[in-house]
Amino acid sequence: MACSLKNRIEDFERYEITSALRDSNWVMARAARRLGITERMIGYKIKKYGIKKEVEVTGEGKGIEQIDDKVHLENKQTVLGG
Repeated sequence: MACSLKNRIEDFERYEITSALRDSNWVMARAARRLGITERMIGYKIKKYGIKKEVEVTGEGKGIEQIDDKVHLENKQTVLGG
């Protein structure tokens, strides 16, 4: 049951959303446009799938930052991370 169609679709969707966010420098509006969905929908999917952004921590290696806890506005676009 681990390889159900539903799970495969969710994995594919998670991969595409993460790729679009990376390509868009984690700007939700750009990633949503790239995927042809609304900002509201991408926000829902990020939360649903628990998508997180890997960030560099100076002198500490890599850390994980939960993007839905670090949302701020920059140039009137929602930017994830910091």
